[in-house]
Amino acid sequence: MKKIRLVLFLIYTLIISNIGFAQILEPVTWKYAAEKISEKEYDLVFTAAIEPKWHLYSQDIPMAPPATTFKFTENKGVELIGKVTESESIEEFDPNFEMKLKYFAKQAIFKQRVKLLSGNTEVVKGVVEFMSCDDTKCLPPAELEFSFTIGIESKVASSETSVNEMDNAVVKPLESVEKQIVNNQETDITGKKASLWGFFFLAFLGGLAAILTPCVFPMIPMTVSFFMNDKESKMKGKLKAVVYGISIIAIYTLIGSILAVVAGPDIANWLSTHWIPNLLFFVIFIVFAASFFGMFEITMPHWLVNTSDQKADKGGFVGTVFMALTLVLVSFSCTGPIVGTILVESAGGQVLKPIIGMFGFSLAFALPFTLFAFFPSWLSGLPKSGGWLNSVKVVLGFLELALGLKFLSVADQTYHWGILDREVYLAFWIVIFFLLGLYLLGKIKFAHDSDVKHLSVPRLILSIITFSFVIYLVPGMFGAPLKAISGYTPPMHTHDFDLNALVRNNARLSSGNATIPSELCETPKFHEKLHLPHGLQGFFDYDQALACAKAQNKPLFIDFTGHGCVNCREMEANVWSDPKVLQLLNDKYVVVALYVDDKTELPENEWITSTYDKKVKKTIGKKFADFQITKFNVNAQPFYVLMGHDGQVLTQPRAYNLNVDEFVKFLETGVSNYKSGVSAFSIP
Repeated sequence: MKKIRLVLFLIYTLIISNIGFAQILEPVTWKYAAEKISEKEYDLVFTAAIEPKWHLYSQDIPMAPPATTFKFTENKGVELIGKVTESESIEEFDPNFEMKLKYFAKQAIFKQRVKLLSGNTEVVKGVVEFMSCDDTKCLPPAELEFSFTIGIESKVASSETSVNEMDNAVVKPLESVEKQIVNNQETDITGKKASLWGFFFLAFLGGLAAILTPCVFPMIPMTVSFFMNDKESKMKGKLKAVVYGISIIAIYTLIGSILAVVAGPDIANWLSTHWIPNLLFFVIFIVFAASFFGMFEITMPHWLVNTSDQKADKGGFVGTVFMALTLVLVSFSCTGPIVGTILVESAGGQVLKPIIGMFGFSLAFALPFTLFAFFPSWLSGLPKSGGWLNSVKVVLGFLELALGLKFLSVADQTYHWGILDREVYLAFWIVIFFLLGLYLLGKIKFAHDSDVKHLSVPRLILSIITFSFVIYLVPGMFGAPLKAISGYTPPMHTHDFDLNALVRNNARLSSGNATIPSELCETPKFHEKLHLPHGLQGFFDYDQALACAKAQNKPLFIDFTGHGCVNCREMEANVWSDPKVLQLLNDKYVVVALYVDDKTELPENEWITSTYDKKVKKTIGKKFADFQITKFNVNAQPFYVLMGHDGQVLTQPRAYNLNVDEFVKFLETGVSNYKSGVSAFSIP
């Protein structure tokens, strides 16, 4: 059981470090496969899975939106038979382009028949170009590569091999590709492309961690014993236990549903960037931490608990439901901070996220009550309640304390207060986790803690992990990039003493081969408040950057970013820092970073009236957020666009992707297309 507690401790640490806001648009997912038709003929099958409310355009449409197009690389060993066929499409009026168009919903299947002309195996390569839209907006056109190997392998299948097995043996796609345009906006403490399934899993782990709190754990044997002592029958007791567990799930999921209605998608940007919600969330996390440390208990009103308890005394299945409600209310002092963390993290605009978060939490929370009722012999394996339960609360308190700083950091960066620069933020984390390490060693004791007579193995392991993390953080005080947590810390430009920057500058001065930043045409607007990473020189206003790009005869690198965008910081720390990327950005492009969440007021002569929502945009963030939406139909960051001087987009824009080689190829393609006059599409 000690091993289980150790695992759950580690699990919760992962929860705190990964849980976060996320909006991910993945409307179209492609899968490629090959079907053998005869000895020499094969069907290459392209299957597109399309999310609800989104659609994919047919091959047979006018020039207005880009049609779905398949381009095959020339191969003399393979003959294309006919054209690409497609499954049945829908033909309706499209409000995006104000014309009648053919499109697919839910799924589209395309097939290209090919004939093997020579040799045992051949590789068929190419790209598929497509565009996806919903009823209000479209994503930029996408281009995905595909590759198949068709033919007969050198090993001949035995006579006992079935037809299907033979097909599987000789027809192997080189890649089973599931790629899509990902518009990923991370507005807080996660740097991962978290899906709803991922958030469900993290919330589920949070429910498991809540079980190991002193308000909940001792109630497991007591509650289970009540069901197993049912006077009518053991089966009815087990049935009531199931109702009890379902009721717990229903209560928490209802809470998530209410939040989903109240905090809809329209307020996502306000929640993620405005100082009021971020300071509120910061205070909430500090209060949660203080509660876990034993300063006070967060409890529900007594009248509410008493009323529910009285209803539970009536018995029957209705009484069982109220018993579940009573558990939720009574355990709130321990579960409230964890539930609050999940709700705060899910209040980023996705309607399903708070519902899924609460469902995952409550499912894990309700499991032990139901399982132990069905298998009461397991109760004998439970450890006795004791001081270790309070230790769980205190550890969670330290993690809540560290977590809350991120909200304060977002507000600080967005409004340029300058109170939580990178080294100050890291200093807080170093102290918090150092104190946590001391607590795990028994050197610090809180009000409700028991004496630590000896150091257990789980506490030793956790203390080693904690102190190792502290040692990892210390070089960050001197400018170390700390790439593993780059998305969680303030940007490097807020660091007062950056030793790495000093070394780079000295290297540039002493080496004639070092990359020297390009000179700018004029002083960038907003340079007092906004900065680029890694010593890059650039602009923070689109018009100013475009004018300089024309003057220097260079393409434009547009970086749609945000102070609260964790993925933006990860891209800068892990991709932009690559020497090849830095050289391309320095030498071949004029760089402009457009902050979509900056609250700096613009002079009145720079205000704009949006053609998208008809509202006047008065701040830097609102102006460039509107620019991104109206020009590219995308509202997520990071989003990188390579553009020529006449509004032509030089290649497919990119979002969050930590593959350095692909980013280098992206930049090199932009330079090549700029020189040759090739463009992906133009914007007005």
